[in-house]
Amino acid sequence: MPEEPSETSTTRRDLRAMLGDGAAFSVMQGIGENYLPAFALALGMGEVVSGLIACVPLLCGAGLQLASPVGVRRFGSYRRWVVLCAALQAASFLPLAAGAIAGWLPVWLLFLVAGSYWGAGMATGPAWSTWAPTIVPLRIRSHFFARRTRVSQFGVLFGFIGGGMALQLGQHYEHTLSAFAWIFLVAGACRFISSRLLSLQSEAVQPGAEMQVIGPRELLSRLQNHDEGRLLWYLWLVYAMAQISGPYFTPFLLGQLRTSYAEYMLVLATSILAKTLAMPWLGRFAHRHGSRKLMILGGITIIPLPVLWVFSNSLPYLMCVQLCAGAAWGALELSIVLMSFDCIPASHRTSMLTLYNVGYAVASVAGSLLGGFILKLNGETQIAYLIVFAASSAARLLTLPLMMRLPSPGGHFTLPDEGAETTAVSVQTVAVTSIPKSIARPEAAIAP
Repeated sequence: MPEEPSETSTTRRDLRAMLGDGAAFSVMQGIGENYLPAFALALGMGEVVSGLIACVPLLCGAGLQLASPVGVRRFGSYRRWVVLCAALQAASFLPLAAGAIAGWLPVWLLFLVAGSYWGAGMATGPAWSTWAPTIVPLRIRSHFFARRTRVSQFGVLFGFIGGGMALQLGQHYEHTLSAFAWIFLVAGACRFISSRLLSLQSEAVQPGAEMQVIGPRELLSRLQNHDEGRLLWYLWLVYAMAQISGPYFTPFLLGQLRTSYAEYMLVLATSILAKTLAMPWLGRFAHRHGSRKLMILGGITIIPLPVLWVFSNSLPYLMCVQLCAGAAWGALELSIVLMSFDCIPASHRTSMLTLYNVGYAVASVAGSLLGGFILKLNGETQIAYLIVFAASSAARLLTLPLMMRLPSPGGHFTLPDEGAETTAVSVQTVAVTSIPKSIARPEAAIAP
């Protein structure tokens, strides 16, 4: 009889599958999701619609993903639920590609498809965030997620550059919408590959009686009296203040500054690259000083970022700003991942993160609508955009009191000592799967 695979070989196989899944997911995000606002502009829907398409469908998506805890219990498996939702998210790119080929898509249908995309994607997050820690050994988790986040940014960067080059080529030959069709088809294919690789990962711990479904009353209690409540209130406020300016970054570049797709890609890719290169240092910082201090570092450094756009429209200057933005958002994203695992007990992590996604969506939509109102009030001129950016920086100062009340995790996330035995994990770099969608989502890769 063949020997059963050892725990080490199973872990190695799981992490290899997580690597492929995360790489495919990240390429999808870079080449597909990040170009939705530009697609709205290409269809002639206007700059405000272009800004809102990145945020408003989140509210619809958050409502759809409320079924996540029930779905996990009905399927009796985190893995089966995540794989199904990932496949549905992949399918959402098909109507976008069809609309690009037809050269027309009604605004309501674009928002509906975007809502389906977010709903399926957000529904994977809570279940995956409960499933993933059972695969990744505890002793290397901080190191592991820092490295996998770094590789994920390479995937996003690869997809984003590929999409930008395709659009620049399409624009040159006056076939821009055909280029959009191709990048959406590639994005969908990447997510289908991601869903297949998710299905290959093991599930040692299946949902059972220990998985609690948190109702509204219990949620309110936890928001008021528990560590996760202080964490979530802070994150919700950060998202709301960030989204005042974040969704209007793309229409500002493409609509007001009239940058080419190549220049647009270059500016945004600078932020992604900066985050990628900063990730090893951020991981070491989290190990030495804890995830709370990393979150405070990120939370403080994101405050002045939008107002820096007021001083110059020079392309080299904007790229320098994006270097700072990438590192700052990278610090915040990594700290969110680590603190969510430490502050939210596994028994009700699926329910808590599902309900958290609703709060995130509400906060994001509120911030984006406020930014859109300011933009409309000031005539959608270049000056109006600068007012929006300055308002976002000023509003981010409101997060400081909640930042000071962040919980102090018990320092469970440790890096292996230099030269220590780390089995297969130390040589495998694993990219992000659903975490940025459900835990660390504030347009961090590309927005100021």
